[in-house]
Amino acid sequence: MAKQDYSKYQQGVINRYYENMDTIMLQKLQELVTDLYLAMDTPKEEKMWERVEKAMVKLKVPNQIMEHILVKRDVKVLAMNVEQWLKKKG
Repeated sequence: MAKQDYSKYQQGVINRYYENMDTIMLQKLQELVTDLYLAMDTPKEEKMWERVEKAMVKLKVPNQIMEHILVKRDVKVLAMNVEQWLKKKG
């Protein structure tokens, strides 16, 4: 694959994205908590839990915690964990 040349501006945007990945993923998880509360018992719920898993992998959430959340599939458990992660971040 050919190496792409990015302008200095584009390199800055890319670098800031990766520097703020944890903040972006936490925000995404917050949005998913809201969406999951609204989508209880609908076909969309399964896809949302898949997105939750992907976001937690990117956040490097410990496996035990991630498994607990995904096995329970309880939005309240996810919300409490996201709240704790936000407190640690801030």
